[in-house]
Amino acid sequence: MAKRNQPSTPTELQPRQADFGFDLDAAVGAMVDLKSVAPADAFTAETLGRERRGHGVVVNADGLVLTIGYLIIEAETVWLTTNEGRIVQGHALAFDPVSGFGLVQALAPLDLPVARFGMAAAVQPGDRLVIAGAGGRDHAIVARLAARQEFAGYWEYLLEAALFTAPSHPDWGGAGVFDETGRLIGVGSLQIEQAEPGRAKSLLNMVVPIDLLTPVMSDLVKYGRAQGPARPWLGVYVIEMGERLVIAGVANGGPAEQAGIEGGDILMAVAGERPRSLADLWRKVWSLGPAGVEIPLLIERDARIFEAKVKSVDRLQMFKARVLH
Repeated sequence: MAKRNQPSTPTELQPRQADFGFDLDAAVGAMVDLKSVAPADAFTAETLGRERRGHGVVVNADGLVLTIGYLIIEAETVWLTTNEGRIVQGHALAFDPVSGFGLVQALAPLDLPVARFGMAAAVQPGDRLVIAGAGGRDHAIVARLAARQEFAGYWEYLLEAALFTAPSHPDWGGAGVFDETGRLIGVGSLQIEQAEPGRAKSLLNMVVPIDLLTPVMSDLVKYGRAQGPARPWLGVYVIEMGERLVIAGVANGGPAEQAGIEGGDILMAVAGERPRSLADLWRKVWSLGPAGVEIPLLIERDARIFEAKVKSVDRLQMFKARVLH
């Protein structure tokens, strides 16, 4: 596999060593290119594709690489490429559906700098950050923390205090986010479009804060997942349309599909309570118990209202290839 042929970031956004008090090359030197391939019949192949590419950051001397989980879910092969073009095979070790983090174990020595963890909670809006992909300083940008706020994803995902950074890194998936001391405070997950009245649209990166990793790190390394009861998963993709929560689709073979829920349905209530937002919806579902609990949903379809009882499952049980050992 050849080294990633990704365009450099704009020169005016690239970090300069003179502007920072830490070793920039050591920080971005911890980044690796990551390519994974999932089997054709993987549960996530339709939504995420079979071939996925992004970045990872080396987080210990034994070759443990932190990335964003959607890059490695159900991966049967993983390849890591250093900034010098050296290729090392990896193993998809763990996925945490709560945070969205993934871990890869390199199967040969990487001999790269190791990123030191910082505290995302200590970074304040306006603080400078360096967001780096694989490829060195010319694949990094200087950004600032634009906001720290709740983020709800349509795929049954919720972060209480996601980080939003600007300007956006053009190749954000698995990018390392470093604070002004050179410590890792998060990993890039998404690109978000922000629209404000009277202003041109701008792009932000949504970053998963590193603070969510430290409590579950040992479990992920040892078991491939965080221990304790799993959240109930329905297999629905829900979007907000005004004050309505609309089911945009359902996962093939998932609990919601089996319960007869269809794309276009309007979700009116969970266990008799009307959710006020997407975040409120997920909180209400998760509050009813661990995976396996039956979730009663009130659904509107073609002006008809009915109740659908969805037998929830552990999301990880749906994957063809288990990521834990």
